Amino acid sequence: MNRSLPTAALAVAMGLSLAACQRDDAATSDTAAAPADAASQSADQSPGAATDLEQLAERIVTQSAAVRDGDVVVITGRPHDAELMENIAVHAARVGAQPMILYSSDRLAKRLFFDVPAEYDSRPDELGMQMAGMADVFISLGNVTSESLFEGADPERLAARGKAGAGVGQEMMKNNVRRVEIGNNLYPTAWRAERFAMDMDALSKMFWDGVNLDYSTLQTRGEEVKAALAGGDEVHVTHPNGTDLRFRIGGRPVLVSDGVISADDMKQGGAAVSVYLPAGEVYTTPVAGSAEGKIVDTGTWFRGKPVEGLTLTVEGGKVTAMSGSGPGYADMQAAYDAVDDERKNLFAFFDLGINPNIALPADSKAGNWVQAGTVTLGTGANDWAGGDNTVPFGSTIYLPGSTVTLDGKTIVENGTLKL
Repeated sequence: MNRSLPTAALAVAMGLSLAACQRDDAATSDTAAAPADAASQSADQSPGAATDLEQLAERIVTQSAAVRDGDVVVITGRPHDAELMENIAVHAARVGAQPMILYSSDRLAKRLFFDVPAEYDSRPDELGMQMAGMADVFISLGNVTSESLFEGADPERLAARGKAGAGVGQEMMKNNVRRVEIGNNLYPTAWRAERFAMDMDALSKMFWDGVNLDYSTLQTRGEEVKAALAGGDEVHVTHPNGTDLRFRIGGRPVLVSDGVISADDMKQGGAAVSVYLPAGEVYTTPVAGSAEGKIVDTGTWFRGKPVEGLTLTVEGGKVTAMSGSGPGYADMQAAYDAVDDERKNLFAFFDLGINPNIALPADSKAGNWVQAGTVTLGTGANDWAGGDNTVPFGSTIYLPGSTVTLDGKTIVENGTLKL
């Protein structure tokens, strides 16, 4: 999976708006499925929310998105989160903004791919570009309830769609559209609960506890970690699974997702005006060509199928070899091969989690971005992290339990943040 601007969500929502007159990590290559059926319809049922949705909506509008009088606010998500989306719209209108809700569903996302002719895959997303030029704020819920929506999809078609829609995210970045994504690969779903070795109630509580963290405390912590990274250069990441990677970050911008788009963030613009909830990440991009070593993902999934021992060899800042096994590896390889842009191979980002309210069980089979001390590495797109790689493809590897040194000083030890 990978992260980018929320253009995938916008693309699906735009399809719905066209049909009814009314971007999970970005890549559509990781989020589509087979023709719609009864199972896909039931997947859109609400898992429930263990939080005060009215209070949350006000917080998202006034703090996270910094909505202002006159703003055009686009809100997207699935029907099972209708109450939260409607609350956000009301609170946006209460400060003088103009809200627009765009609904989608897992069923619709599937049909907009499988039931639409391939001849349109490469057509530029003109409506999405217009929306990216019109909106001041984009709030999306990363609440897709199925992990295998695009199972069986032609990887060449998915790559074509990703390429055709890439300009929307770039336009949003250029226009400093403020972006809030609620989910951050932790949204409570049955399949995530299984991956995290938790029941749904425990996952839901952890998710909303992470979302509702005191942002002022998180801002202070984020600035401390940011200052440390900004003052260093050589990073060395190791993990018991065999990961051993060195790269430099000296002079590269360091960004923080702390739950709030501040006045300083808005002055900076670009990637600085994005928030991912639950928040709690400090991230940066490498000096070009500096990364050397090996990244190993002990266990991951591709469209619901396990990939084992995924190993990326990195030389001169780019992936020169990839290997793996398991039922999902062939499909992952096919999706990778279908992208005809060599920028997909570039080592992209380094991310540190700082949220103390997110804690996965020791036997969790999956990772996340924000748990304090978690290290995440990735390849491909990194414009969301302040980089300049806009390729509509990438990989994200979570490495909880890592050890990290910065210029020889240990800043993460066996998954514990030392800063």
